[in-house]
Formats: sequence, C-alpha cells, structure tokens
Amino acid sequence: MLTAPNRRLWISGLALVAVFVLWNVPQLDAVLYPFRLFVTYVHEAGHGLAALLTGGRFLGFEVFHNGAGLARTAGGSPLFILPAGYLGAALFGAVLFFLVNRYHRARIIAMSLGVLLILFTLLFGLGSLTALVVGLAFGALLIGLGWKANEDITAFVLSLLAILTGLNAVFDIWYLVGNSGAGLGDIRNDAAAFSATVFPLPGAVWALIWAGIAVWMLWLSVYHSIIKQRD
Repeated sequence: MLTAPNRRLWISGLALVAVFVLWNVPQLDAVLYPFRLFVTYVHEAGHGLAALLTGGRFLGFEVFHNGAGLARTAGGSPLFILPAGYLGAALFGAVLFFLVNRYHRARIIAMSLGVLLILFTLLFGLGSLTALVVGLAFGALLIGLGWKANEDITAFVLSLLAILTGLNAVFDIWYLVGNSGAGLGDIRNDAAAFSATVFPLPGAVWALIWAGIAVWMLWLSVYHSIIKQRD
C-alpha cells in the first residue's frame, strides 16, 4: 500500500509524462490547444490582479485564438504589473501543484478553482469571446471533475494543469531571452516594456531574471509538496 506522499509522487510523475507526450506528439496538438489558451488566460489575469493589488484598475482582458493575449489596466505599479503575466502563470502552476500534492484535497481544490474561474471571467472577461469560453469551460469542467471524479483522477488532472501552466510560463519567458523584440503588433512584450518604463536593462536580461524566478518558484513547490514530505 503506497503512502500518501508516494501516491502523489506517482500521480505527479504520470502527469509529467503526459505533459511530455502532449508536447512531443504533433497529432495531439488539438488536445494541447485549450491548455495553451488557458495559460494565456492566466497570464493576462496575472497582469490584472497585479494592477488591482497595487492600487490600479483592471479594465478587462482578451485571449486571441492564436494563443496571444492582452490585458487592459489603468494605474497601479508597472514594477509589479509587467512581470506579473509570466511570473503570475508560474506562480499559479506552483501554488496549484503545492496545494494538490501537499494537502490531498484535490476535489475541493478543483471545485473551488472552478468557481473562482467562472467569477473572474464574468467580472473581467466579457469583452473577449475566447476568454469567456476558456474561463467558463475550464471552470465548469473543474467543478464537474471535483464533483464526480475520485481523488486520484482529480489530483492527476490538476497536477497536469499545474505543470502545463508553470512550465509553459518558463518556456515563454525563455523565448523572450532570444527574442526580446517580439510583441503583438505595436505592443511591446512585457520584458521590453519593463526595460523601457521601469529600469533600462535589456529586455533579454529581464526575461532571464524572470525565468530564474519562475524556475525557483516551481522548484520550491515540488520540494515542499513532495520531496520534503518523503524525507
């Protein structure tokens, strides 16, 4: 009989294998596509929440069908708002992985997250059809998962979502290290905007710093939720 930490280790390992397969089998791109949109959703939500937490306003956000996104904020601190997209997605993945694998209440976590996603979408995502569909669909699926599925299946799905979101955030930041001029039309990417408005280091340097912070957060999550529990 596996102990709870070892059981979660196996479930997390299976989720990691599933992520590897999804990323390396082109025929599964259609399966991966909704998760890519979800990562963008979390990224833009991170900008908005950082604006709210630093005294600004979150006017809404968009998720585009190609996986790009745009958050509209007013006021607040660019020091926290600009990195909060990538780092917010990494933090989301790290916190979700930690909660699922540390407290063994996956069904409650799934339903709670589903409710929060639906409320957040109705508050800030009504201006974007894709954001609306992503938020409501993932919210409903998570509520249904927590309501109907058993604990292990729910833990697997949540770990899969956490790993996909967290690692995608790291890879997206890493992309900026070598492509610091990339953007959306006339809109600069977050690292270039941070360089221009907060501190004039090259955007690639900020992207590298953010990547290091994101990896550190993910490592802390794995260490405290699984590795330390097995010592």
